[in-house]
Amino acid sequence: MSITEMSRQRSAGAILNMLGLLGISLVLAVAFYYQLALGELPCPLCLLQRAGFIAIGMGFLFNLRIGERASHYAMILVASLVTGFISIRQVSLHLTPGDPGYGSTLFGLHFYTWALIAAVGVICYVAVVFVLKDLAGERNGAGHVPTNGLASNAAFTIFALLVAANLLSTVLECGAGQCDDNPVRYLLLK
Repeated sequence: MSITEMSRQRSAGAILNMLGLLGISLVLAVAFYYQLALGELPCPLCLLQRAGFIAIGMGFLFNLRIGERASHYAMILVASLVTGFISIRQVSLHLTPGDPGYGSTLFGLHFYTWALIAAVGVICYVAVVFVLKDLAGERNGAGHVPTNGLASNAAFTIFALLVAANLLSTVLECGAGQCDDNPVRYLLLK
């Protein structure tokens, strides 16, 4: 395999992982926007879903910073499954007729429904990444090179800021104890 082919494969893997990380950052940013701009505090299940998306993002981030590894993709897939199950749990809580659901909607669906769709979408995305890597002939450790370019650093910075902001807002909302089931205020901002 020539250096040009390795470079092209490296950049394809880096682009796919960076797009995955940016997609997860977009999910977190939209949820955070609704929290700050519209005053919709996340419930405990919503916070677990955010933690799941952060774990998914960490898998993409590890692929970018440390290098692509099967264990990183496994982390993405397991976190997607857990996030999906948490979302299914929350969807099932609001299935009864006349139940308005929790929080506002985006394009007619509640965020926990979008979380389920996104979790399934991530699983499908990773499957496509595997197929593309197989079609490119990338096997047995090929293409496991960390990426530290400007775009990768920007994606990392955006994700890290969103993780820090979510952590801070969760501490402000819940303090050191259990979060309220239907939060209406930040516990530490009385």
